[in-house]
Parts: sequence; structure tokens; C-alpha cells
Amino acid sequence: MILLKSAGDRTFCAGASFAELVQIKDKESGAEFFSGFARVINACRKSPKIIIARVQGKAVGGGVGLAAAADYCMATEAASIKLSELAIGIGPYVISPAVIRKIGLSAFSQLTVRATDFQFAVWAKEKGLYNDVYPDIITLDAELDALTQKLASYHPEALHGLKQILWEGTENWDKLLTERAAISGELVLSEFTQQTLKSFLEGKRAI
Repeated sequence: MILLKSAGDRTFCAGASFAELVQIKDKESGAEFFSGFARVINACRKSPKIIIARVQGKAVGGGVGLAAAADYCMATEAASIKLSELAIGIGPYVISPAVIRKIGLSAFSQLTVRATDFQFAVWAKEKGLYNDVYPDIITLDAELDALTQKLASYHPEALHGLKQILWEGTENWDKLLTERAAISGELVLSEFTQQTLKSFLEGKRAI
């Protein structure tokens, strides 16, 4: 079993660094940058171990993808989610297969089109991204500890078999996510995206 978590109490993962995105100067480096997300998602998919995500705070962009790549996701009420990619001129192409697999196409469409709006943790649970939502981190960690202890007592081969069932039909993701990374890597070079990112970094625009 693997526990996926982050430090702090306000943010689980804010996604890609805008400062790094504005440094991308060609398609190859753009594709390589977004391939990082692809490799993480595929590593979660291929891992023989069950992955539990502890989402204690907000998740944006790639952070939503990480939560979706876990096999079971436990969150607090503060763990709102947002896919802001369209607002900066790209799209959540690399993480979309993982997110759609969890919440469905309709919810993914809402999350993507309403790119500047956070959706509450309860919404994420209703749509299937989160399995459990707790009022605070103390309660989350207590329940997480209880669950991981139970899982540690289960037959490893049974858990491995469950893992394979959970990820059935994703065998083409090595190729698919690499192709999606190339699309994002090209879009990030556009004048629209570069200007939007610079405006955000200079404090002239909020996303």
C-alpha cells in the first residue's frame, strides 16, 4: 500500500508551476514538461500496490489528476477542486483520462468549462473523485490510520488483484498520455497562453 499526501494544511497540490511554464521555449521541452504528469499517473496505474490519497486542502489542475490517479481518496471539507487550464489557454489533456474515469464526462465538462470556479469537496465526493470527506484534518488522519491498518492486514495478492481490476481498460495510457502531453506542450507556446501566464505572475490577472 502507498499513501499519497502533501505537507501543510491549506493546499494538497496547485498543479503546474506558472513560472516554469513561461520558461518553455519549444515543443520538445513543452511535451517533456507535461510528460511529467503522464509519468506520475502511469506510475500510479502500474503500481502493484493500492494507492490511498490524503487530500487535506485544495487541489488544482494536476493536483486533481493526482487525486484521480489514486485508488481510494480521502479528503477534508477544505479540499475544493478546480481545473483552471482553459483559463490560461491550455487544457487538462494529460489528466483528463484519469479524471473522467473517476467522475464521468458530464462532471469533467462542468469542472473544465467553469475553469475559474472551485467546486466544493462535497461535490467531488458526489461525483466520485473523493471516497470519503471529513470535517477536519484530525478526523481525516484518524480515519486514514484506521483504514491503512486494515489494508495492511489483507492478503497482498488479493489487493494486487483488486488493483488490476480497478485499472482495466487503461492499457493504452502510455501512448495516450504521451500524445496528450505533446498537445499541451504546443499550446503553452501560444502568445495567448504566454501573455496570460505573465499577467498572472506580474499580479495583473487572477485565475
